[in-house]
Amino acid sequence: MTATRILVTGGAGFIGSHYVRTLLSPGHPAGDVTLTVLDKLTYAGNPANLDPARADPRFRFVHGDICDVELVTALMAETDQVVHFAAESHVDRSIKGSYDFVRTNVMGTQVLVDAAMRAGVSTFVHISTDEVYGSVAHGSSAEDDPLNPTSPYSASKAAGDLLVLSHYRTHGYDVRVTRCSNNYGHHHFPEKAIPLFVTHLLDGKRVPLYGDGLNVRDWLHIDDHVHGIELVRTKGRAGEVYNIGGGTELTNVELTRRLLAECGEDWDMVEFVADRKGHDYRYSVDCGKIRQELGYRPRKDFATGLAETVAWYRDNRAWWQPLKDRAVL
Repeated sequence: MTATRILVTGGAGFIGSHYVRTLLSPGHPAGDVTLTVLDKLTYAGNPANLDPARADPRFRFVHGDICDVELVTALMAETDQVVHFAAESHVDRSIKGSYDFVRTNVMGTQVLVDAAMRAGVSTFVHISTDEVYGSVAHGSSAEDDPLNPTSPYSASKAAGDLLVLSHYRTHGYDVRVTRCSNNYGHHHFPEKAIPLFVTHLLDGKRVPLYGDGLNVRDWLHIDDHVHGIELVRTKGRAGEVYNIGGGTELTNVELTRRLLAECGEDWDMVEFVADRKGHDYRYSVDCGKIRQELGYRPRKDFATGLAETVAWYRDNRAWWQPLKDRAVL
């Protein structure tokens, strides 16, 4: 049987690299696959994230930009499926300047999906975010709820979603969209809340908590996210959107208390700072569709996942310290 050739965009980042490592791990049920990673290696793309895969003959790395039409066209000619992670994804950075977000998340997605369709790539899986639904005070967002993005980041992701889905409606092309809640786990670039707080605490620094700390997020371990993505890639339906959540909703105050406890610190290490502009109060996704259709269930309980994550950062300072030094976080 011929191997399925998968192009993984953004595969040197946090979630994309875990997807690669997972599919190439011994005994993984992905079947016979080869993985080509296309990554621009911006500040959040770390070549070290892919070191465990480099010796595997099923792995190839291409340094390049998803907006490069010529390169993308050439890669699609030797691709069976696409899993598209590549994105600018930090809300604070998008507030400071949105150009890179529109270029990558909108234009880059357009280049990829157009090239994939023209080349006859069988399936295009687009990885998106619960932030496209906007803030929800009560209940949970279902896949057919209206989109209401409120930051330049989430607006650019929503635009990418709609571009991808338009290729199904217009051309009948097999696209599938996933929208995940907040991810956490190892190899997470230390500008996001959990790795930022953990690495600050490990360095004896106070952690910056936005506003009153009562904003609510649902937390999804990267193991569970990758599991959900694979269910969508292998069993999902063309033209469909699937929410992927972790089932653990916490205020930022509650999350901070748990991180303090894991790091052996107390509330004196917390500093309340001015709130983020346009800070959404709560995200929550209804995962009934992926549960019923594809049998998805989160497997990693939050207490275990958080303890493992803190332990990984404690044991892997050589990975994160240079990133923090360069980014001045």
